[in-house]
Amino acid sequence: MKTKLLPLCLSALLCNIIPAVSYAASDTAVSDAVITNKTESDIKTSNAIAPTFSMSALQKLQWQPINAHDTQTIILNDASQQLNDGDIRGAIAAFALPANQGSLEIILNSLIKDKQVYSPNVLVLDEQLHPAAFYPSHYFRYQRPGIMSVDRLEGVLKLTPALGQQRIYLLIYTTRADLQASTQMVDPAKAYAQGIGNAVPNIPDPIARHTETGALTLKVKSERDTGNILIGQVFSTPAPKPVTIGATQVTTAPAASIPQSVAPTVKPVLNDTEQYFNDAIKRAISSGDIDKALKLLNEAERLGSPTARKTFIKMLKNKG
Repeated sequence: MKTKLLPLCLSALLCNIIPAVSYAASDTAVSDAVITNKTESDIKTSNAIAPTFSMSALQKLQWQPINAHDTQTIILNDASQQLNDGDIRGAIAAFALPANQGSLEIILNSLIKDKQVYSPNVLVLDEQLHPAAFYPSHYFRYQRPGIMSVDRLEGVLKLTPALGQQRIYLLIYTTRADLQASTQMVDPAKAYAQGIGNAVPNIPDPIARHTETGALTLKVKSERDTGNILIGQVFSTPAPKPVTIGATQVTTAPAASIPQSVAPTVKPVLNDTEQYFNDAIKRAISSGDIDKALKLLNEAERLGSPTARKTFIKMLKNKG
């Protein structure tokens, strides 16, 4: 079996058939969320397409820095930044995240308090403020309270910034359609009865109304899992359309345009970047993940690495 592995991988490499980008699968998690007033189908239709903004509007926003391995609580109220553009209504949150520390896992919670909740949508932008990924409100699902948590809407974003960037951006907002909906919670007495195996009482579940304000928690950490969404470009080609996550099919909108004078340029690969890819290729092949190693090689050569291919072939020969 090992004797067949090396020629097969080298053949695929030489034929250059490796896909440039792999996209994360859409959300299929089962949850307790029930949207009333308007059906979930209506919300998906209303929020199916990522919004477009002028570059000047995005540049005027105050982007709050947040580091990897950091957790922040954000209170959205009348004093917060506001964005009333098209269907977007009320307070927003805008964050700048590090793009030079590898892949990121971001857990966003919108806390339910006094039967009210802010229903978030998230637009992810690259360093040039090009839309790259879009998480509509129905991606953020109702979660029951736990020992250390309260009722909330929760979603996990897994992002891989393209190398050469220093920052990527998250814009969190709610829409007119979200404000016409509400979220059905689980009554604490029911949850307790289910937890201890008692008969579940026949009592109505409370309803959380969607509002223009609320409380968010944002937890950011580095992660190495596959299946992330690539944020940013590795070539100076026209910006790709944003990938919609959690929809029944991928729906995109035109990316915001920027003047040619400020278009991103590809810089020569840095020594640290080259070493990062070579080490990652070695780890992937050592663990038997040849597909991941090929994708890393493809990305490294896009960035101009002169040694990634040699590292790949050498590791395969050693493994064989």
